Amino acid sequence: MCKEMNVMKRCLNAARWCLLLCVISTSLTLNAQQEAVKRKPSPAPTASKSPVSKSTANSPTKAKPKQVAAKSVKKTNHKIAKPHPPFNPADLKSGDLNSATVLVLDQSEGRPIFSKNIDHVTPIASITKLMTAMVVIDAGLSNQDMITISEADKDQIKSTTSRLSVGTTLSRRELLHLALMSSENRAASALTRAYPGGRAAFISAMNQKTLELNMLHTRFVDGTGLSRENVSTAQDLSKMVAAAYQYPLIREFTTENALTVRLYNGREAKYRNSNQLVTQQEWHIGLSKTGYTNEAGRCLVMQTKMAGKSLIVVLLDAAGKSTRINDAIRIKQWVETRGTESAAG
Repeated sequence: MCKEMNVMKRCLNAARWCLLLCVISTSLTLNAQQEAVKRKPSPAPTASKSPVSKSTANSPTKAKPKQVAAKSVKKTNHKIAKPHPPFNPADLKSGDLNSATVLVLDQSEGRPIFSKNIDHVTPIASITKLMTAMVVIDAGLSNQDMITISEADKDQIKSTTSRLSVGTTLSRRELLHLALMSSENRAASALTRAYPGGRAAFISAMNQKTLELNMLHTRFVDGTGLSRENVSTAQDLSKMVAAAYQYPLIREFTTENALTVRLYNGREAKYRNSNQLVTQQEWHIGLSKTGYTNEAGRCLVMQTKMAGKSLIVVLLDAAGKSTRINDAIRIKQWVETRGTESAAG
């Protein structure tokens, strides 16, 4: 009996220890859970949802643009110039020049020493004014005749402006000088208007002159070059430059640096040459003419001497204000490095 009582006591003690261990384990578990809850960050408060229509809910949300002050932007169609690639003066390639059309002609031999797209027909902008000048001079009219700028001389094609206000009266010589040196459009327009028979007769004389010079891919519809329909090729223009070079007045006016004239309001206006190269001592330019419209790009034709050779340079459809000048400089470096050995692009 005593043995049985001892066994029962041991069993009761064991049961108590088991119950105590369970209580301790449960208490530890609850404490751990409470600590975890305390360490967990509380969720951010959510904005209350407002009712939305079905069409709004299905459409993607867009950030509301910032309000900025209204600014008028003038759209332009200017061509964008490409950066000039690295250049080896001893080895000129087509890719070294950004002008779309290039011709370098040995004037004495009549052969091209560099060519690129020389038969491509393209607008020529104010290069036109070389032909305008030849027709004016060929007519044998007095250079001292006074011509007044009128409303009819305003640009009706591109609405360009001019410092030659309506009512300004200049001599034919002064107008010819401004048209050739500074590419003054109203000056060229007044010259064509004052031609015997008027503008129609003048344009007819321009196109007749192209036939005489065998410029078979050239056409003129106005004397300023503002029209995109005034077109030619580099090869034809080299013939026009060679012909214009025979006129001393054209050589003089296209290479002079500046001219001051008196306007209608009594004030003086100083005009400068549109080709910056004519003022540089390292250049020997006998004739020069620039041109620019959106359709024609930047254009430049010259008669010049390089490495002791008389050359005719034609650069058409260049993008960017300095591209045609940079191309001319590269051609000069190439010629002076290599001579006049021919190259074709």
